[in-house]
Amino acid sequence: MISLRLLGIALGALGVLHAFARFRRGRSRRADFALRSLVSLAVLVVSLQPNTVNVVRDMLALERQQFSRLIAIAIVSNALLWVLLFATRDQLSIASSQFDRLVRRLGAAEFARAYPEQEAITPVVVVIPAFNEEASIGAVLAQMPASVCGLPLTVLVVDDGSSDSTAAAARQAGARVVASPLNRGGGAALRLGFDIARERGAQIIVTMDADGQHLPAEIERLVRPILAGEADFVIGSRLLGERERDSALRLAGIHVFNVVIRLLTAVRVSDCSNGFRAFHTAELDRVLLRQDQFHTSELIIEAARKGIRIAEAPVTVRRRLSGSSKKGRPLRYGLAFARTVLKTWWR
Repeated sequence: MISLRLLGIALGALGVLHAFARFRRGRSRRADFALRSLVSLAVLVVSLQPNTVNVVRDMLALERQQFSRLIAIAIVSNALLWVLLFATRDQLSIASSQFDRLVRRLGAAEFARAYPEQEAITPVVVVIPAFNEEASIGAVLAQMPASVCGLPLTVLVVDDGSSDSTAAAARQAGARVVASPLNRGGGAALRLGFDIARERGAQIIVTMDADGQHLPAEIERLVRPILAGEADFVIGSRLLGERERDSALRLAGIHVFNVVIRLLTAVRVSDCSNGFRAFHTAELDRVLLRQDQFHTSELIIEAARKGIRIAEAPVTVRRRLSGSSKKGRPLRYGLAFARTVLKTWWR
């Protein structure tokens, strides 16, 4: 016990000195300094005067045995660790949200410099997130119609921190491009595209992949129900339409998560992981989007919770034109998708 007390005295004293040194050099804020100092002082005091723990021990109704003080210290320490854990998670969530808004504002400002206000965006905007899709983005954009349901169409490609010439290839193909300074994921890229489309007065936003799996000629199938007033959010479904042969495990996962989302939201969908979708911009303002990845399920759950009218339309999903999928292995993708579904529903 003596050696343990000596160790506690040394750690407590070093903790106080370290906290003071960091604060004096401007490396920690007042709150951090106070917390570090209080914890270190508590360790120091308990090591010097173990009897100070008796008050806590008696409050916890622990028997006065040899290790009752250690048990009291362990209980209090664990409680403090949980408090610090939740406080840290809150701070990280706030910092993440602030960082997301910063990156989006910087991207929107860069887009405004590249495309002045007089170059207004059309009522229908196709937002395409792209990461290292130099080999396929040109072919996708070459198939893009000039109008849909009689309305002119604008294509906005969000280059999600690509290390190749995706942005240059998209510009050469005639799309408007906004580049994120770093790769953050398809969901984050879409949020940036949504900001720009809304600021420029878009009425309907369509999202699709940059790898050639979705057919631009089928955009009208998604937009028509919205213009007809039948729905506000239309999801493309490969199960109602056509699909090229895919992994049996991935297809089984789609069916499983369709059932899970139906149980959680009471909304029936047949293709919850399809990124080929269209929605009315006014309804987009009502949903809260935070996921950087696996954004398809987040939007469905959020729309269902807000009472937004959801419909499906048959579409075709093909294999990628080139390269390999960014989704990773099916099992890992499925676990991450499940976490997103439950996290969004619980939120």
